[in-house]
Amino acid sequence: MWGAAVRVAISAISLTSFVVADYVRDYSGYQVCRFHTSEKSNVIKDVVSPLTKDFDIWTRNADFIDIRLPKNVGDFEGCEVLVNDLNGVIEDTYPEKKHQGYAADTEQTSFDALTSADFFFHEFRDLDTIYTWLDLLERSYPDLVTIELVGETYEGRQMKALHISTNNVESNPDKKTIIINGGIHAREWISVSSVCWTIYQLLTRYGVSKKETYYLDHLDFLVIPVFNPDGYVHTWMHDRLWRKNRQETIMPGCPGIDIDHSFDFHWEPTDEFPCSEEYSGEKPFEALEALSLNHYLNITKGAYKIHGYLDFHSYSQEILYPYAYSCDALPRDFENLLELSYGLAKAIRNKSGKYYKVTPSCKDRGSDIIPGMGAGSALDFMYHHRAHWAFQLKLRDTGNKGFLLPPKHIVPTGKEIYAAVRYFCSFILDPEL
Repeated sequence: MWGAAVRVAISAISLTSFVVADYVRDYSGYQVCRFHTSEKSNVIKDVVSPLTKDFDIWTRNADFIDIRLPKNVGDFEGCEVLVNDLNGVIEDTYPEKKHQGYAADTEQTSFDALTSADFFFHEFRDLDTIYTWLDLLERSYPDLVTIELVGETYEGRQMKALHISTNNVESNPDKKTIIINGGIHAREWISVSSVCWTIYQLLTRYGVSKKETYYLDHLDFLVIPVFNPDGYVHTWMHDRLWRKNRQETIMPGCPGIDIDHSFDFHWEPTDEFPCSEEYSGEKPFEALEALSLNHYLNITKGAYKIHGYLDFHSYSQEILYPYAYSCDALPRDFENLLELSYGLAKAIRNKSGKYYKVTPSCKDRGSDIIPGMGAGSALDFMYHHRAHWAFQLKLRDTGNKGFLLPPKHIVPTGKEIYAAVRYFCSFILDPEL
């Protein structure tokens, strides 16, 4: 339950009142198709491209590729329709109370609802509400939480990190630290809510649970719930399926860089047009968010020893380990890295029964088929430069809703992912477990 300080502070929260946007993208003419194939490049080249250039790859792995495609432009051979009514599924991801489909009710939420333990996780939350919630956590747990500025986005929004720590130098003399972030890709709302759930569990269980108390006494956590604030706001106001950030590119009318292709480790320019969802920019660290993280970790937090990095994404229920840029590159401590990957997957399975596949990131990104697809990823950059152990967790589901999970999945997904976080923390503190 919320502590007394939280009950006082949170009484000021109400659901954010949105201004209805002049433009909201209409997806009524689109569907999401799954193609079962191991030859991913041929699906695009031989099936999709001859019929349309208007497509968006949602996810790919060794077994299938999911693609958003326009309807009624011809027969896409091998297409298994996953989502036919995109607008309807999009609508289901927004808060229940809304005006014209995209504006939250301005009515003050009741005090009882606000102070209930699971209020915040009943719906997906917009950026302003999340940032208000983080501020309340800092006020409510002043001995554990400090909000820090990672950087500023192209549209002038703050990238906020929560530094969670007891600041006990004696118990953590080397500043042994775990980095957790979500929302690098704007449309992956479940990644943001799962990071928030992790924050909530760490704080509310401290002093109550022996494990969480031990974690916070012996580790520092740097947590960035919304890595891509501009893109995240854009998904709430204009285009629910927007992926990139929102900064200008070399092509007028084609804003946005894929932040997860912008980090300076084996970065290379993609052949993608700037309007593409996977556009990498013209140089490494061109995405301001990636540049800001680099400065934050190597300058602001340069003295911290990064023992773990967890990057939350969606979807497809996978535990991904380095490297993304090439399947020929063997990571250090490969056997231990693989064992830890299966430990994370087992912790999830023991919690919820959900199966998360363990796979190298290069195969998920398609680098084994198309060189360069995994270039410049946050996972590779963090693993090579700062973190001893680094993983990307791709959360629910396996494709029935994809990026458009309804809110009922927030809590169960948060619970199973937090089980993996606990396993990760225990391993960092005692690798012999």
